[in-house]
Amino acid sequence: MTTDSLTVTDNRTGRSYEVPIADGAINAMALREIRTGDDDFGLVTYDPGLKNTASCRSSITYIDGDAGILRYRGYPIEQLAEHASFLEVAYLLLNGELPTADEHDAWVHDITHHTFIHENIKKFIDGFHHDAHPMGILVSTVAALSTFYPESKGTKESETRDLQIVRLIAKFPTLAAFAFRHSIGMRFAYPDNDLSFSGNFLNMMWRTTELKYEPHPVLERAMDILLILHADHEQNCSTTTMRTIGSSQADPYVAAAGAASALYGPLHGGANEAVLRMLDEIGDVSRVPDYIARAKNGDFRLMGFGHRVYKNYDPRAKIIRKLAYDVFEVTGTNPLLDIALELERIALEDEYFVSRRLYPNVDFYSGIIYQAMGFPVSMFPVLFAMGRIPGWLAHWQENVLDAEQAIVRPLQLFVGADERDYVPMAQRGA
Repeated sequence: MTTDSLTVTDNRTGRSYEVPIADGAINAMALREIRTGDDDFGLVTYDPGLKNTASCRSSITYIDGDAGILRYRGYPIEQLAEHASFLEVAYLLLNGELPTADEHDAWVHDITHHTFIHENIKKFIDGFHHDAHPMGILVSTVAALSTFYPESKGTKESETRDLQIVRLIAKFPTLAAFAFRHSIGMRFAYPDNDLSFSGNFLNMMWRTTELKYEPHPVLERAMDILLILHADHEQNCSTTTMRTIGSSQADPYVAAAGAASALYGPLHGGANEAVLRMLDEIGDVSRVPDYIARAKNGDFRLMGFGHRVYKNYDPRAKIIRKLAYDVFEVTGTNPLLDIALELERIALEDEYFVSRRLYPNVDFYSGIIYQAMGFPVSMFPVLFAMGRIPGWLAHWQENVLDAEQAIVRPLQLFVGADERDYVPMAQRGA
């Protein structure tokens, strides 16, 4: 008997089964062999929220939640945030290696020269109500790109895939900025190919009457770092959605629109907004101890603490905490920062939070920085999506090329009614 196996005894029949273990997992299909008879379907696993189910093999992002480790393709997030650009990280996620100088120049050139969108998409955006949520506009326009590039349905062709990946990364900031400008009634600001990826986004967000927008270098770099920190995070809700839609061989535009829709949910992309609302409610540093006590009593929930994956200090939160000071030197201090710092200080010293491993996560500080840079709360999930698009595409591509993958079609445990006969309406009781 091999040691890399699991022996299961079915107490219903007394039979034992040996289930192989590979990479710390068992193949769920092996459970089908555990039956009470020939007409038995076999055992299945029941896992709401897929909390303990691996649906794929991936070589993109590694997370050790207990140790607080996040790596893209093996590179620690701390090193990438310090040294790399967002487009360099996007290339890494998609191709598995950091680009050479020539590869980097070609990649940046391709992205830069695909930032413009068809003028008809502007008309589409103009059709939204004047106060439409920017994320709703983004989801719709990303999906609409599918109709402009019908060849994108050739997902098995590498050249076609590569072109759509470039288009999506390049056009995402344009769509994001246009959605914002529409929501506040400002004319659209077109891309400027002389600027960096993040600098160009800030240009499309904030340019008014000036002929040439010059982003502040500190804010431009801060934008790049924030996008890097959001670029991928393994099999989260939106990434799983991207893979699921892509498993039907749908094009990446509609798949990305579906992923963005998942991110639109307040439990996924709205966490940093919830942190800001919490800090606003607390209102002053002097009130922090009272809210800490209420949280411990179950009367108040501290937002931005704890994470489904991390049971240690989120490594992204450490980077953003430091980044906040650089941003505030340019924008002026956000008074909410003092409240956040005091919350963190007390929580990290309090046995209640320490024993439950409730540490600040990436959302705890990101909203404060975005607010200081001038972004309204409605843009927070849009910014999240803009950073996450290369990660989504890397997983979509990995899924397309994975021979083990098939169209996603989970099972269910049926708990409804047995067969029953139709009753005419006149014979039905009240």
